[in-house]
Amino acid sequence: MTASPTTALRPVISADQIQKRIREIGRQISDDYRGQTVVALGMLENGFMFMSDLVRALDVPVVCTFIKPKYKETQQGEASLLEILFSHELNIQGKHVLVVEGLVHSGVTTEFMMSDLKARGAASVKLVTLLDRQSARRVPLQPDYFGFLVDDAFLCGYGLGNPEQTGRNLPYLAATG
Repeated sequence: MTASPTTALRPVISADQIQKRIREIGRQISDDYRGQTVVALGMLENGFMFMSDLVRALDVPVVCTFIKPKYKETQQGEASLLEILFSHELNIQGKHVLVVEGLVHSGVTTEFMMSDLKARGAASVKLVTLLDRQSARRVPLQPDYFGFLVDDAFLCGYGLGNPEQTGRNLPYLAATG
């Protein structure tokens, strides 16, 4: 662990629990998409580790690409979506798209993304997230596949964290404080 000495971390979900749940989600998605190709669209930064392990757990052909929302802070201290950057423009017309997130919080950006993908002609758009914080939801969005429900204020590890702190490299999830 490379957290600062003043940061107390409390393990919340173990590496074994995470990997077991990802295998279960992978089997479910593979069953649902048997005989079809899936486009996995990973949301950066929080979703990169989850996407890596999830696509290895899939037993169907998969195409991988990434998106990165870019935000600015409003005068009220909230984040406002500026734009969404794609790793490359992908033709999703008639394709089955799986939006892959590490954590769904308010759901605003995810709902916008999913609506945009549907408008671009995707055959289907489903959401898979490792962590679902339903208590913070600001829109009526429900993941199609999820790993764990969480309520902890701030989690780090397994790819999650913020850019100014260490801890994304932990193989488990921990809460601060």
